[in-house]
Amino acid sequence: MMKRSIRKVAVLGSGVMGSAIACHFANIGCQVLLLDIAPKELTDEEKAKGLSLDHKAVKNRIVNGSLDRSVKSSPGPIYSKKFLSRITTGNFDDDMNRIKDYDWTIEVVVENLDIKKKVYEQVEKFRKPGTLITSNTSGIPIHLMAEGRSDDFKKHFCGTHFFNPPRYLKLLEIIPTPDTDPEIQKFLMEYGDLYLGKTTVLCKDTPAFIANRVGIYAIMKVVDSMRKLDLNIDEVDKLTGPVIGRPKSATFRTSDLVGLDTLIKVATNLYNGLPNDEGRDMFKLPAEIGKLEQNKWLGDKTGQGFYKKSKNAKGETEILTLDLKSFEYKPKAKAKFATLETTKTIENLKDRFKILLSGKDKAGDFYRDSFYGLFKYVSNRIPEIADELYKIDDAICAGFGWELGPFQTWDAVGVDKTVQAMEAAGYKPNQWVYDMIAAGHKSFYKVEAGQRKFYDVGSKSYKTIPGKDAFIILENLSDNVVWKNAESKITDIGDGVINFSWHSKSYTLGSSVIEGLNKAIDLSEKDFKGLVVGHQGADFSLGANLGLVFMFAIEQEYDEIDFMVRQFQNSVMRIRYSSSPVVVCPQGRTLGGGCEMTLHADIAQAAAETYIGLVEVGVGLIPGGGGTKEFAKRVSDAIQEGDVELNALQNAFMNIATAKVALSAEEAREMGVLRDKDRISINKDRQILDAKAAVLDLYDAGYTMPVPAKNIKVQGRSGMALFMAGINGMRMGNYISDHDMKIARWIANVMCGGDLTSPQEVSEQYLLDLEREAFVSLTGERKTLERIQSILTGGKPLRN
Repeated sequence: MMKRSIRKVAVLGSGVMGSAIACHFANIGCQVLLLDIAPKELTDEEKAKGLSLDHKAVKNRIVNGSLDRSVKSSPGPIYSKKFLSRITTGNFDDDMNRIKDYDWTIEVVVENLDIKKKVYEQVEKFRKPGTLITSNTSGIPIHLMAEGRSDDFKKHFCGTHFFNPPRYLKLLEIIPTPDTDPEIQKFLMEYGDLYLGKTTVLCKDTPAFIANRVGIYAIMKVVDSMRKLDLNIDEVDKLTGPVIGRPKSATFRTSDLVGLDTLIKVATNLYNGLPNDEGRDMFKLPAEIGKLEQNKWLGDKTGQGFYKKSKNAKGETEILTLDLKSFEYKPKAKAKFATLETTKTIENLKDRFKILLSGKDKAGDFYRDSFYGLFKYVSNRIPEIADELYKIDDAICAGFGWELGPFQTWDAVGVDKTVQAMEAAGYKPNQWVYDMIAAGHKSFYKVEAGQRKFYDVGSKSYKTIPGKDAFIILENLSDNVVWKNAESKITDIGDGVINFSWHSKSYTLGSSVIEGLNKAIDLSEKDFKGLVVGHQGADFSLGANLGLVFMFAIEQEYDEIDFMVRQFQNSVMRIRYSSSPVVVCPQGRTLGGGCEMTLHADIAQAAAETYIGLVEVGVGLIPGGGGTKEFAKRVSDAIQEGDVELNALQNAFMNIATAKVALSAEEAREMGVLRDKDRISINKDRQILDAKAAVLDLYDAGYTMPVPAKNIKVQGRSGMALFMAGINGMRMGNYISDHDMKIARWIANVMCGGDLTSPQEVSEQYLLDLEREAFVSLTGERKTLERIQSILTGGKPLRN
């Protein structure tokens, strides 16, 4: 097959999805052409300017307005604003002919078959034979769209269903038609994974494909169980959020965010399109949801749905919850269940599920009814929507943000005994499940020799999940663990490389994690080629163990704090000054100490979605693990003869003083947190593998240990004077409080090298000592303790 490369992508339709898909292709470096219809009439503003319908600004008004709204939305669709220059806009009338120069055309127009077919007629006129043409439809059968098109069109046509928002949700469903060339299907599966950072799932052309079919069923089943057990919205969202490995927005808040009209549309289409589905009645809209639709209470887009924002008597914003019986909004009710209380200390989700489904209260009843219904439903969907069960788990996890899919959850609670309980509750699963158990197979998945295998219903045997052999999945390598303690472990990941990972609460860096890190560096120096520091949890690290700092500070045990900071500094410096290469893998939230570990890596292998920064100011402290020192060092290293040194220093100072967090790895590069030599993994699942490759690159290039720096140029009093003028100005303008001012002084003191009479060169250790002095001193301040307490008790930063 010819080698196919995608440099230029045309996106037809600039609505919410179209603009966001265009932005994501710009994120990965493609040139993008974004087109939409030209308006049929002028706005009053355009009339006042004397413009005609043929004016370029008028013709591109729809597309430019859509893209602008998309870029301003939160969370944003683009890694860095500078990437917007990769997107060109236009309209169908003037610019459709330009698609002849594009490698891939993606149609994202309204969900109407006739309109789509008209667009394809235009595409057929201009498209170059052999180029890709795909549709992002979620509701129209893919094969119907290709009817009447040429053979070359059909051969290169496929469904590519992105989930909204495309930058953040990992699912890309690939839906071929009977005419799609198998090579095209294979190319899209690989391209989505490698270049777009997606979990690509091959789907059959059945209504709503896989994720929406199962995900919408799961939501409707939750509503059904809620009605049976007389639960309210607040209770259900408490039961269906993080406690079961789902997003914080749980069931009803998610529906409000996505828009109730979307849920209603997909459910109604499924009800109408699936006359033979045994679970069809679940897609029938409950009366309450019908009433919400009549009232046009569709969620965030209409200002109210299951929840509504309101102002209370004090003028503060509060969230009210809809009472589905009276249809009035009431203050949020505290939801408490005995079953949930018993799982508070259980970190492992699989272990937690066992307890949740065996609960003796209403929560247990709810979990059993909703999950048994879901288990039965997915068992009946094979082979209808997928031949292999792992595709259902992959799709629902990547599309709906679940940590465990239905079959993985079923495994966690025990397949055999759950089947008996399901039968007793009236939820008998499909016959193939009984056959599997009868043949002595006790689970849907198992790990053999570090490879995760799934039970293949067709062949009645276990098979390796295709494509997954390209990933390193730490969970599957339990036989390769070479050392562990209560919160961390060291795993041999092959080819002479070890990995250090940890699983403390919020991935904080307490003493047992630091012990593990030092042990990993020891082992790496002695017996291995190098070390990868990173894990596959939701976030890299939220920083130091604040609870411990607070406890010592309250007891005025300043020597303990000094020892703790010194130990962390030494460990971070070992990341840089070890005799074997160390690659650090930040991803998700990488704050405070997590950021400092990243700053000291030989190479950082960051996930594209890395939200990184030094945020200590928020708790009344300064970065004490080498972060402040490192920014001063980087500014000194980068200075060329004749540069204005203080400008660069001021930028670095502001990053720390304002606790700025980069909202992507690209933005972290612009802030100077990541360097030019640091690397980015677009697919988080490949990050540990990419990091291992980076370690081997360093090793093969003849790695030599760097020498601690003694030549960091600092500005002394002259720099301090300039910083103090700026800090005083911010205080006078009321931008910062007195306590902020005190912290800012300490940051400036470290970055300028303390009270030196003239600019001079100092060592890293000298700056680390200044940093530690500042940190310990600030723990003696009442206002710092108030800030720490506010974060520990309510998770909210305090401005005092």
